[in-house]
Amino acid sequence: MAILGVINSDPEIKKLVEAAFPADIRPAYDLKFLSEKEGILEFLSYDLPEIVIINFSDPLIDIDEVVAHIRDDKWILNFGILGVYSDEKDNEEAILQKYRAINVLTMLDIVQIRSHLARNVQIIEQNFQIIFQREFSRKLLDGVSGSFIIDNDILAIPLYAGMGATILAQRGLISPDNKMRLQLALGELIVNAVEHGNCGITYEEKTIGMEKGLSVVELVAEKCKDPRILARKVDFLWDIQQDRTVFTIRDEGAGFDVKAYLKKIAAQDAMSLHGRGIKLAAKLSSSLEYNAIGNQVSLTLMHDPTVEHEVPVGFSHEQVLIVKKGDIVLREGEPSDYLYYIVSGRYSVYHHLKKVGALSPQDIFMGEMSFLLNQRRSAAVRADGPGKLILLTRKTFVSVIREYPHYGIFLSKLLARRLIRSNDQNADLLNKIAQV
Repeated sequence: MAILGVINSDPEIKKLVEAAFPADIRPAYDLKFLSEKEGILEFLSYDLPEIVIINFSDPLIDIDEVVAHIRDDKWILNFGILGVYSDEKDNEEAILQKYRAINVLTMLDIVQIRSHLARNVQIIEQNFQIIFQREFSRKLLDGVSGSFIIDNDILAIPLYAGMGATILAQRGLISPDNKMRLQLALGELIVNAVEHGNCGITYEEKTIGMEKGLSVVELVAEKCKDPRILARKVDFLWDIQQDRTVFTIRDEGAGFDVKAYLKKIAAQDAMSLHGRGIKLAAKLSSSLEYNAIGNQVSLTLMHDPTVEHEVPVGFSHEQVLIVKKGDIVLREGEPSDYLYYIVSGRYSVYHHLKKVGALSPQDIFMGEMSFLLNQRRSAAVRADGPGKLILLTRKTFVSVIREYPHYGIFLSKLLARRLIRSNDQNADLLNKIAQV
């Protein structure tokens, strides 16, 4: 059973959230409704949930205080956040901008809770390890790729865009500001793929529809009454390389005249909603390229090597080590009486002079295994460029755990996940050996 935290004091919102989880899926979720400050902070720190729903329009909860708590210990409190809000009281983009430093994957207006909340929770749950998996960058020697397959559901698209942007933000490859911009740009490009690609809604059709007061959701819904259009999908792919990530969005439509469309949106009024996604993406990316027929667009985003993870409040007064390219940070065979918290930088791991892995802020710690086991270092680590580390001695580490006991719970969970992953890898290896 998955624990699902709901930070909300509004009884009407509570009813909508409960109604969003019908009887056939309700047993899979333990809904914990939280409205008091002490209970909220204790739940976040000690239950370490994977998904949290926050009512950002709740006037009786100090949302800024809750967000500050998450931000101060973001290395632990890295769960996926589903935001709900009242469109009559608040602006979605303003909320995303204000709280860009935390993992708000998508926002749902109150009227969308009943129809889309449970589905969004399931999508996050199915892809959680892809988005938030720790120690990811140790395997990032030759790059990594992945994909989502998206239905023609306009209201679900912001979630996929949010997950795409979070994949990079969680790994310290882009700044919070660029994470929010990327989230908006990807969302607009995926909407274009559904709207113009799969559904074939032309520039002129959209203009007429908007003049009649119709929304994109309504225009798409009308087109999807055709079963052939409803069955079409959008492929959303990413390829994370050492210095850049390429996002590719491909629809199943007939394509369009890219040059003619770009000429139209270039000539239109600056406030027009036409081509908003292309403008956002072009401004953010180092390149934005369409294929010949216009049913695929690729956005290339360069990584930002200057991004720093926020220092956990418990480590904020400890010794900081500034490193430069080529510095040997750890030496193979030396005593392991300290470890590092990784604030920024990229690092290569060597065993017997052979490169065996890589480290980044996504890995959180450097040298933790030999430190915890009181063994000598099993590998050497060299800085690939400028970076910042926080040195934690054994005495300091124990003192921090005593003062912040939830750090110990997080570390135990981290090591348990590593053990499970190692067991899975061993099982796969044994199966391959048995097949041979």
